[in-house]
Amino acid sequence: MTGNRPTRPGNAPQPLPRPPRPGDPSRRPPQENRGPNSPRGGNGGGNQPRGGGGNNPPPSPWLGHPLDPTPRPDPTAGFIEYLRWMRAPLDASKDGTKAELAHQVETTINLGARLKVLNERTQRIASDTFQVTCPWRIRVGGAKGPESMLLPAFDPLGIPYIPSSTLRGVARSQAIRELMQKHNLSWEEADKAVAPWLGHLEAEDKDSAGKVIFLDAYPVPTRPQRQGDPDNSRSGGLAVDIANNVWRWNGNSLEYKANPNVFFSLKQATFLIGIRKGPGCTDEMLAQVKEWLIRGLEQGVGSQVNTGYGRLIQTGKTLSQYKGEFLRLPFELEGQLIHGRQVVNWKPDKNRYDNKSIAEVRPVAFKNMLRYWFRTFALGVLPVKQVQEWEGQLFGAITPQQKHGWIHVDLLNGKVSRLEPNQRGEAAGQQEGILVLSFSSECQNYASQAEQEAVKRLFTNLTWMMFHLGGVGQGARRPCYSRQNRERAPWWRGSTLIPRSEDAFWKLAESVAGFQKLFQKRLGNFFDALKTLTKQAINPDSPRSAGQVQRDKWPQAVDANCRIVVCSGEEDFNKPYALATLHRLGRQDEGRYDKFLCGGVQGGALPSPVWIADLGDYQVVTVFGATADPRKKYLEELKKDADDFQVIWPLR
Repeated sequence: MTGNRPTRPGNAPQPLPRPPRPGDPSRRPPQENRGPNSPRGGNGGGNQPRGGGGNNPPPSPWLGHPLDPTPRPDPTAGFIEYLRWMRAPLDASKDGTKAELAHQVETTINLGARLKVLNERTQRIASDTFQVTCPWRIRVGGAKGPESMLLPAFDPLGIPYIPSSTLRGVARSQAIRELMQKHNLSWEEADKAVAPWLGHLEAEDKDSAGKVIFLDAYPVPTRPQRQGDPDNSRSGGLAVDIANNVWRWNGNSLEYKANPNVFFSLKQATFLIGIRKGPGCTDEMLAQVKEWLIRGLEQGVGSQVNTGYGRLIQTGKTLSQYKGEFLRLPFELEGQLIHGRQVVNWKPDKNRYDNKSIAEVRPVAFKNMLRYWFRTFALGVLPVKQVQEWEGQLFGAITPQQKHGWIHVDLLNGKVSRLEPNQRGEAAGQQEGILVLSFSSECQNYASQAEQEAVKRLFTNLTWMMFHLGGVGQGARRPCYSRQNRERAPWWRGSTLIPRSEDAFWKLAESVAGFQKLFQKRLGNFFDALKTLTKQAINPDSPRSAGQVQRDKWPQAVDANCRIVVCSGEEDFNKPYALATLHRLGRQDEGRYDKFLCGGVQGGALPSPVWIADLGDYQVVTVFGATADPRKKYLEELKKDADDFQVIWPLR
């Protein structure tokens, strides 16, 4: 399958050509139609499908003939089958986009009947079966399809599944890890030690082949168990997903650019797992392999397992604690919320797209925010190369070399609700859940006990600072506030992140001065842990300069040119003091603000150099590039009219 789309035939009805027989000269593309812009190996005609060596593709049993100008896909068509025959819009401004096509597939596909047949087959073949459920999302295997859309693993008929080879690999890896820990073996030694159950090429003949047969695992069509759960009875959980790498390293500098990439994963899917006894397998052997498989699936399977994807828990059971877990924190998020994607629908009557953002409690958003704040603090005390190295080691990286990362981020019991509406009847959004941080298998297997303790201390204090420096998701740099004096949408702006823990660690000081000392204590603990982990000389009392500061230029770093303050003052237009002051100084005219203070999108997206977190009695304000105007003037105005004002950073 290629990343190119076939072009759509013209609107005029055309006779469907007879599919050519093997050896028919018509199978070769007409030479006179070939031009420099013709698809390689295609027919060259603008109304013909690309690829296939010029063949006229035969009719599909589900989709009809590919040259039919008005195809009507059968709802039971496999998703891969649909994408292979997908038409490309002639006019993308009217006929739709990749996101719209993906949404149409998600909402119209009906695999329920086929999944039922496949699950019944597994029940008949397997010696033992059990079900596992994914609390959030999973993506196993797959490749790029048309439109370069990332696809999960599909069988030859286009049904999403977990291949048997993946399950076998999960069970084997889990068995090896357990034998390594139990008998103090190396990976190579433990790999051979599992031969009596799972085979090994270098083992004796009787153990060279595995004793257990793994079957492909297909989703179980399920109805929603509670409000907010998806209805997987038709799709098996197949759902549109999105990745958006906003910050990325380019050499020694950071680039800010939204890069949304639509792909597919399976959301809250339940799978039927089947295993079967092979030659020489006993009941005890089968039971042992099943235990390894269950525990391995709990650790995660597929891609992005450190970002909340791929956890599979035996249906009907819950994990009171994840292996390697060191932090569990209930939270609430108020404001514009975390959005997974947008549903894009063309509105002919309005001659425009209707984009609707879909709120979703996404662990990847929390991981990315922790990554952002780790980077900004580390850049103030470490050289750029070392920051890149440790960022990749802790969070995972692809370049310059692949690293799995030491931290696993999960969200439990995530749900979306609404707050009480304002006088216009509009309510701010609310999300809640439980944030769980744990050591990844990479960290548990290869990091020393001292390194694990340093990682735990670093992330515990980093998480505390993240919750008190800003929000998560859309509008994270501003606290949640209402535009009660405006008619412009959206009515609610910003993001307020609230920890809901009774632990004394999360209790805030009552005064501005008390919070200053508390924050500096958490910051000191973070730097101590970073020093232990990196074994580098770190002196936060004398921070580095991470880059040049000008009116229109500043590094995203808590460095020598950054200021973090805590202040209190009078509200204005229902905005907390620090935010009201920012908007008063930054406003240039109605609807426009100084982008070097408040950020902007004109002339290229520019994130605001100012973060504000509203903690009720006071606000925490982070200003990057604070040694140059207009940021310097903002801090002066903030201090001049404040009821109380204390500097958190620099420490001295």
